[in-house]
Amino acid sequence: MRDTEYQLQDGLALADLLAKREVSAEDLMACAIRLARQHAPAMNALCYERFEESLQVARGWQPRGTFGAIPFLLKDSGLAHKRFPSSLGSRLLNDTPYTRNATLADRFEAAGLIPFARTTVPEFCMAPTTEAARNGGPTRNPWDPTRSSGGSSGGAAAAVAAGIVPLAHGSDGGGSIRIPAASCGVYGLKVSRGRVPMGPFRGEGWGGLATDGVLSRSVRDTAAALDAIGGFEPGAPYAAPPPSASYLEMLSVAPRKLRIALWREAWNGVPVAPECVAAVERAAQLCRELGHEVVDGTPPDIEYEAFVLAHANVLAGNIVLSVDTRLGLTGRALGDGDLEPVLRQGYEYGKTLPAAHYIASVNRFHAIGRILDGYMDGYDAILSPSLTQLPLKLGELSTAQGSFLDFRRKVATYGTFSAAFNASGQPAASLPLVWTGTGLPVGVQVVGRYGREDVVLALSAQLEVAQPWAGRIAVPTAV
Repeated sequence: MRDTEYQLQDGLALADLLAKREVSAEDLMACAIRLARQHAPAMNALCYERFEESLQVARGWQPRGTFGAIPFLLKDSGLAHKRFPSSLGSRLLNDTPYTRNATLADRFEAAGLIPFARTTVPEFCMAPTTEAARNGGPTRNPWDPTRSSGGSSGGAAAAVAAGIVPLAHGSDGGGSIRIPAASCGVYGLKVSRGRVPMGPFRGEGWGGLATDGVLSRSVRDTAAALDAIGGFEPGAPYAAPPPSASYLEMLSVAPRKLRIALWREAWNGVPVAPECVAAVERAAQLCRELGHEVVDGTPPDIEYEAFVLAHANVLAGNIVLSVDTRLGLTGRALGDGDLEPVLRQGYEYGKTLPAAHYIASVNRFHAIGRILDGYMDGYDAILSPSLTQLPLKLGELSTAQGSFLDFRRKVATYGTFSAAFNASGQPAASLPLVWTGTGLPVGVQVVGRYGREDVVLALSAQLEVAQPWAGRIAVPTAV
């Protein structure tokens, strides 16, 4: 198979070629590895590459599941896999090994997704841009190397945009799937809390904010992946309502007329760039043309500044847990170069937080869930910008200097439309519907009621047909 042919296919199309025996698992893996070697270095998108070993795995692979034998990438987020150590983008946690797979890693492989590397992340996955010192430099946007690929799934989004893989693992604890999807011009769905398993090593991430999923170039690949990886895991603390049918099958049924709230304004009066407003206006126009009712709306009051502090407190507590666990295992003290300055300050701040502050922060998340659930009583979906600005220039949100709380407040003016839906647990997706005249993607977010990924996916699929994006493949260039 030619690399250009491979790049233009989504995962399900490649699976169909496999089923017809027009290509083999080894053919596909060879394409992915060639493209990775050609494009990943310019973007700095991959780590823990296991190219030759994975080619051998593909040679002996028996096609299985929905995707058969598709090359795949795991995020360097600590998702346990026996073949791939992890670092979480941190020099302190570098080369953490695993003796068994996470439940999700096993579900990916049962679906026919063969990992061959990990994708880069910011330190501890706690930034909306991927510029970890551990990675030796920033992960660059495949459309403009002076800009960020987003974060924390920045390497994953860049790799999908460049056609190295049709879909890749991502995770989202405050926008970490949707922000890079918007930055790199791919599709990214954050699922409902409890939809995708987090075991067996933990029950939740970041006080229930975090969840796993994929980034892809087609809505149907994400739907098929969710069919494969979603579902209750025994012992999990949360369980999303099961779907009435396969998400992939439901894409073939046009959604009923939806009532959609259109948000142009962000919480706390955060300014929104005109390009981002124009993109959501275009999406609203498409929704009206599709027969849906679009109603002007505004975000309900969630005491946004208090939420930003609650989010920061939970992240700081998690930094302390990760650092102290590592130090306990290695039997040494924290060194000056172990953490980036903002994360080091977050560690010191987290050490001062009373336990009551953590509990109050989680309670605030739950209160936001009540507020947003009540707001959704009048709507089937929300349409908003994915980001308040175009993809950031590299260095604009650096963790190389400054205080942790100041950094979190700056993050909250960029991913303003994202994190509240992690608190509420609602499904939300970023769609690459609009591009600027200079070739930058501008994401639009669709949010559904809790547990209603079917509505988000169906509306996404309608918009994908109305204004297609799958043919756009980035050709990364070095600076």
